[in-house]
Amino acid sequence: MTSRSCFRHLNNTRVGIVVPSLGEGIWLPVMLFRPILTSRKHFKAESTDIILTIMPKSGTTWLKALTFSIANRNVFSIDQSPLLTSNPHTLVPFLEYTVYPDLENPELENIPRPRIFSTHMHFKILPDSIRESGCRIIYICRNPLDQFVSHYHFILQNKIENDAVPLELDEVFDMFCQGIQPFGPFWDHMLGYWNAQLKNPQKLLFLKYEDLKQDVSSHVKQIAEFIGFPFSAEEENQGMLEQISRLCSFENLKNLKVNKSGYFIGSIKNSSFFRKGEVGDWINHLTPAMAERVNNLTETKFQSSGLVFKM
Repeated sequence: MTSRSCFRHLNNTRVGIVVPSLGEGIWLPVMLFRPILTSRKHFKAESTDIILTIMPKSGTTWLKALTFSIANRNVFSIDQSPLLTSNPHTLVPFLEYTVYPDLENPELENIPRPRIFSTHMHFKILPDSIRESGCRIIYICRNPLDQFVSHYHFILQNKIENDAVPLELDEVFDMFCQGIQPFGPFWDHMLGYWNAQLKNPQKLLFLKYEDLKQDVSSHVKQIAEFIGFPFSAEEENQGMLEQISRLCSFENLKNLKVNKSGYFIGSIKNSSFFRKGEVGDWINHLTPAMAERVNNLTETKFQSSGLVFKM
């Protein structure tokens, strides 16, 4: 199936919450075209801003919780953390989903500093002020097999209409391999931020979901140092890194009342952001042939880039 026919197919098929369209070589949800263009035109990044950039279902919620907690640990004690009563997506808003969905100039001046925002946008379509200012960018990526499975289940849980019929997994997988996925192609999204951090590592911190799962505390420390909020020796001795890690753990966040009910925007359930959070769950959903196809694609796409990804 060609990209052109896929485009027509997706526009004629209800696949959940998005109907992708091609723009600047990137597949974007139609409903986000205007907010993305508005944010590119009007958003003015400040040098103290922290921008979290992520492909959907690659650790967005977790990174938001960790970064918010690290930056605000002197404002809120662990037992008084806003994370206990607010979804991470409320505390760290998306530029395209919540900051610029309707307004060209939302009130951002009164947000406490440092301001923390997030986006799924590809590096090359970020607002110029983000790329050119002194703000810091944190990017987290995930194994493409796990990302695909997680995103597919997310779509199934968040259908626009009750009678919407999603595409079969095999068909969506084929589109994914062709690069047809919201904010995709997946590999181009990752390479855009990888190359940006190679050029300016002081500007952009590149993280991997699997590494974070393996050693949360050391990455909490790394994030804190990168955004200019390093932990003191006293904080480390008091176990602050571990406390933040536990507060923001998948298990803890998933079991909070605020994340078991309610909605993020529209029909997107808060609970749908917490499925399994595991590494390697793809093996329960994809065939060896599917895995081999993605592995070969990844090897080809990342060739000579220096980016190594454990599959």
